[in-house]
Amino acid sequence: MGLFSFTQEIAMDLGTANTIIITNGKIVVDEPSVVALDRRTDKMIAVGEKAKLMHEKTHENIRTIRPLRDGVIADFYACEQMMRGLIKQVNTRNHLFSPSLRMVIGVPSGSTEVELRAVRDSAEHAGGRDVYLIFEPMAAAIGIGIDVEAPEGNMIVDIGGGSTEIAVISLGGIVSNNSIRIAGDDLTADIQEYMSRQHNVKVSERMAERIKINVGAALTELGDDAPEDYIVHGPNRITALPMEVPVCYQEVAHCLEKSISKVETAILSALENTPPELYADIVHNGIYLAGGGALLRGLDKRLTDKINIPFHIAEDPLHAVAKGTGVALKNVDRFSFLMR
Repeated sequence: MGLFSFTQEIAMDLGTANTIIITNGKIVVDEPSVVALDRRTDKMIAVGEKAKLMHEKTHENIRTIRPLRDGVIADFYACEQMMRGLIKQVNTRNHLFSPSLRMVIGVPSGSTEVELRAVRDSAEHAGGRDVYLIFEPMAAAIGIGIDVEAPEGNMIVDIGGGSTEIAVISLGGIVSNNSIRIAGDDLTADIQEYMSRQHNVKVSERMAERIKINVGAALTELGDDAPEDYIVHGPNRITALPMEVPVCYQEVAHCLEKSISKVETAILSALENTPPELYADIVHNGIYLAGGGALLRGLDKRLTDKINIPFHIAEDPLHAVAKGTGVALKNVDRFSFLMR
């Protein structure tokens, strides 16, 4: 069939931490958003998982770049190369000519015109002919399985790698939204800074990420499902001698406190701007957590206690946005909230 498929449809969740591509309703690419380029020729050496393995381990001729910062494109050229590389992984079959692509891409709801333009241009340079954009909280809602076109209020909190998207959705549109640039990357940076200040040990971004995954928590009391201490190896900041430091989840919860309370404030401010009728629906339905940040231990309980509205973690929080983007791709003509 490779001969005759002129258009190929691709749904992409272009994230700060991971990029996921769906075609025909299946996740075909799920890779970290990292690209490795040759410094001399600017040619792409690796993309995704391979490039992530090189991250923070390169010599002077290779640079690894995370093209997205805070949910938006920071390095235009690198982003285009990364999209090309990942789309190539979808088209492993030999086409006589590369098909023209119809793409739906998730973007942060707080994006400016310029940021939206950057995503659209990158997609077109990477081979997209019809490019549609969808706001991430809307995609997350569809991915969770909410009927977004119904006349009732639903609230989504999508905590990604670079931005946290908070939106109230009703009748296929976003009623009130709040997009803050505090998310997974900031939590990782908090842990790095804490380890350096408290234990005098230098940890890399990747190590801080592992600490977050293994012992990250939003509450200092987790009860039964508390994770075991995680052993961190690294050089002493002053003497450069090797150190071994056990880190417990209470410490991590303590050092993430500031960032998480900023997320709480943002959720409250989005609720403040919600019309009372929709507010009643939200209290009744609860608030949905999506994105990788939803996996932080105890986060749902902490938010529920603080805001007095039940928080539910989506079934597959990491892939909620991607799945929703995939559904939107199938119904491009039906959904009015897709931006051309």
